[in-house]
Amino acid sequence: MPKKSKAQGVKRGSSDQGQLPVKQSRGEQRDSSSPLCFQSPDSLFESLIRPMGTEQFFTEYWEKKPLHLQRADPVTASYYQSLFQLSDLQNLCSRGLEYYRDINVVSCINGKKKVLNKEGQVRHSALTKNMVQNKATIQYHQPQRFKDELWRIQEKLESFFGALVGSNIYITPEASQGLPAHYDDVEVFILQLEGQKHWRLYSPTVPLAAEYSVESEENIGIPTHDIILKAGDLLYFPRGTIHQADTPAGVNYSSHLTLSTYQRMYETNKSHTLPLFPACDNLRSWGDLLLDVLPSLLCDRSRSEVGLREGMPRRLLLDRSEGPHISQRLAAGLRSLANEMETGMQELRITHMKRDFIMNRLPPYCQQELSSPSGKIPALEDEVSLRFKDHMVITVEPSQDRRDDATELVVFVLHSLKNQRESHMMGESCDEQEDRSISRGLQFPLSYLQALRQLQLAEQLVVAQLQLPTQEAKLNLVLSLWSENLLRVL
Repeated sequence: MPKKSKAQGVKRGSSDQGQLPVKQSRGEQRDSSSPLCFQSPDSLFESLIRPMGTEQFFTEYWEKKPLHLQRADPVTASYYQSLFQLSDLQNLCSRGLEYYRDINVVSCINGKKKVLNKEGQVRHSALTKNMVQNKATIQYHQPQRFKDELWRIQEKLESFFGALVGSNIYITPEASQGLPAHYDDVEVFILQLEGQKHWRLYSPTVPLAAEYSVESEENIGIPTHDIILKAGDLLYFPRGTIHQADTPAGVNYSSHLTLSTYQRMYETNKSHTLPLFPACDNLRSWGDLLLDVLPSLLCDRSRSEVGLREGMPRRLLLDRSEGPHISQRLAAGLRSLANEMETGMQELRITHMKRDFIMNRLPPYCQQELSSPSGKIPALEDEVSLRFKDHMVITVEPSQDRRDDATELVVFVLHSLKNQRESHMMGESCDEQEDRSISRGLQFPLSYLQALRQLQLAEQLVVAQLQLPTQEAKLNLVLSLWSENLLRVL
């Protein structure tokens, strides 16, 4: 039997009216009021960057250079404005927003960032006063926690990228600037919601930067792009792109939405800032992938190659210089491992990155509670299909029930159906994340892996056709998935 966590109902995020949004019908492609297509993750991204094509975008712009899409389309401008408006702040402040956690009040003075936050809960009158008297910018963190349409957009984009997608709102008064010139560790999509914003972009000093940094005016040179974003426009730039933005004179205020992805999460430990790895990582580079897969590859290789189990030379850890023979021995082992990877003799197991993504992403955008199953209980003769495929991952890992020294590999099916929208991208301790990853989802014997792959690849499948040796095992698998709302009877 699979090992299942204690199922507890999770409080869902509030919508703008205090109720969950109405679920789209299966065939619905685009709301009459929306220029975006929500039929699939691919169609959503394609409609977001229209008229640019997806293939052209990733070939010419992604991680390479900025892109400015001008839209003289009143439908797009009106839709963008509906995502968030200055007038929304008053209602949101009544929900117990707090400085630093939810809201930052900032101003750029003589090239320096000045934080004007107070302590405790945010009052709308104080925000208004800061905007009027101090020309301060309001930075609102992760509005998808409260705005349904942003939840809808970001949930689809997380499925498209296979990475977390965060957001911030920036509201900047006339003739003012909120932040000094800096670069970020994220891929950035700017949607201009209200007013206009003047952007200056500069060549990176650290291409594809892995951390945030402020750059002095003396070091950044002249702008490569000088852009006025108008309502309905979209601006993309890669991580590491130095940028600064201000609201021009004559424009009452500007509000824009920043959608960001491919972020690297950090924790601060005394004087060092370290990536949260492996227990709490949100990493997306090739180097990060190697850090994830190499430990399991080396472990598997050590079981079959006696040379990797031989002891190190005596006093190696005490010697001042390891000598060239150590490097040669390690390089030979890595070359042998690389050859087996290239020929497919070693299976790659991506575990930490999968767990991190699925445990921290948004839950599906839909109307019903997902803590209890619905529909017919599956039987052997039934045709079934997986639900929410983009919200589940399958990993092969050592069993977490270690009763002896032997390492038993098992299959985990993890999902994000019970994730809490309210805490999306708001940070969490490694212990809390590990507890959630253990408690959410299902654990099966390794012999169930092939049947799970069948269900992943098939649009629909008769239960009796599952590649498991007994009828009991087939029913056990589908009933377990059905109980987690991951499977339905057609």
